[in-house]
Amino acid sequence: MLIFLTQPIKTYIVDLSHLKVLVTGGGGIGVGAGVCQALDEFGATLLINEKELTKAEKAAHRYRKAFPIQADITKASEIEKMFEEIESRFGAINGLVNNAGVGLVKAVHEIEEEEFEALYSVNVKGMWRVSKFFVRQLLKHKIKGNIVNVSSVHGFASQPNYSTYASSKSAVEGLTRALAYELGAHGIRVNAIGPGMVHAEQNYDLIKEWAPDPQKWVEEFIENQQTLHHYIEPVDCGYTAAFLLSNYSRSITGQTIYVDAGKTIMLFNQDYINQK
Repeated sequence: MLIFLTQPIKTYIVDLSHLKVLVTGGGGIGVGAGVCQALDEFGATLLINEKELTKAEKAAHRYRKAFPIQADITKASEIEKMFEEIESRFGAINGLVNNAGVGLVKAVHEIEEEEFEALYSVNVKGMWRVSKFFVRQLLKHKIKGNIVNVSSVHGFASQPNYSTYASSKSAVEGLTRALAYELGAHGIRVNAIGPGMVHAEQNYDLIKEWAPDPQKWVEEFIENQQTLHHYIEPVDCGYTAAFLLSNYSRSITGQTIYVDAGKTIMLFNQDYINQK
């Protein structure tokens, strides 16, 4: 029996052309670049923030509707000035991706006070600062908006010498949940993404600190430490951020989605399960 459809089949696409999104730390490579790539693909207007204006300007040239904007997110005065500039040039914005972050790989008993404070000043306090001023302009203009915070699989579980970094990402996820609860009454959603081992050439320099053959180490990691055996590309994180900024996720808030090819769901590693 033939069945004829009386209504045309809809083709669904992600259209973010209505969004103006500030991406902190979006001028480099890695997750920030992946976020910008995905948002540009779906038509969003990008405001790319970096501590150094030249870095933001270089990144902005890669995308169709992207504008550089300078601010050091460890300084409240510069963030306030940045939002004043944004409002003057672009009007109110309705999207924020808190991507800017720094790392620290060091034994806990060797970490200095200054190192701890510097990391938290960016990863936690900087994120809180930018979110605060973003929410203020949403409330001022009486519009809804979305925040996507970039966490890490280290917010879920970690490894030796990552105590400070891991604790900062746990704080990011706690802040995400609390802000989502607090801001829901204003129609503001807050979510996070937790990247796993995202493929980037600069990772090999870091891996050299514990593995003599970084490329082999990465290949074995993908084979044994992930349920999906492929590289996680930066744009994979970008597509997740785009979904969370879109109306397709209109009923999702306070959540962290791990973009980790299955790493955090594993009770045992593949090499243990498959041992002969």
